[in-house]
Amino acid sequence: MDAKVTWSQGLSFTGPADSGFEVPLGTSPSVGGADDGFRPLELLATGLAGCTGMDVISILLKKRQEVTAFEVKVHTEQAADYPRVFTSAVIEYFVTGKNVDEEAVKRSIELSAVRYCPAQAMFAKIMPVKLFYHIYEAGEPSRLVKSSEFIPA
Repeated sequence: MDAKVTWSQGLSFTGPADSGFEVPLGTSPSVGGADDGFRPLELLATGLAGCTGMDVISILLKKRQEVTAFEVKVHTEQAADYPRVFTSAVIEYFVTGKNVDEEAVKRSIELSAVRYCPAQAMFAKIMPVKLFYHIYEAGEPSRLVKSSEFIPA
């Protein structure tokens, strides 16, 4: 995999990928940017959410879970001093569906964490990564069934 960014103007870039898609990169006006794209570290956190999210939903669907909505949120903490690296992450999985099996959710998260998601594996080598899941029963309104931290074996 190769990556590059192409400068547009000021602190604005575009990042074309091997897949042919482009993502805008920018920063806030307070540091000279035009507020016109992802901050680079936002993109890293989004990549982490997408990587593990694709694993987990794929596994849940293979396990024939009736998922009606799915969301992954990543919260990162950063060091106070430059280079302001990530110091920890919390990944939360929000699964909504009909009679979703908690064990299927836990196993899907575990497989992503320890076997399939390279982004999560890389981050876990350099900082603590905590995992939480929330299972909701679909309906109007959705009802929280289970919420817990998950610690892979």
